[in-house]
Amino acid sequence: MNEVLNTEEIVSAYLAIRAERERILREYEVADTALKSDMSRLEAVLLEACNAVNADSIKTTYGTVMRKLNERAYCTDWDSFRKFELEHPDYDFREKRIHQGNFKTFIEDHADSGLPPGVSVMREFGVSVRKASSR
Repeated sequence: MNEVLNTEEIVSAYLAIRAERERILREYEVADTALKSDMSRLEAVLLEACNAVNADSIKTTYGTVMRKLNERAYCTDWDSFRKFELEHPDYDFREKRIHQGNFKTFIEDHADSGLPPGVSVMREFGVSVRKASSR
């Protein structure tokens, strides 16, 4: 049987589903934010307990608390850091990924040159649906 798609009904259903997903997500985010806040307060109390007895771990019947040192490097002077990188070629200090926005700009500016060596581009069609504006 060859049925004609009713685009009006499909778009209406799509938008209803998207609105419901957004509503559920907002509810989840509110609840999750409250739970994260509660956990943060409890983590602070547990860290105080570890610090009070100078312990890296505290075992309880419900689980083990482990004190850990979190460390994250960040750059405050990229020019100096680039020079440093050149002086230490045995280390790869950066994450390996292509900045999508800059790459798109480069390709647009050099359309006749083709892709740089070692780079592939995947393109696929998708759809997006916008809610009609109120009239």
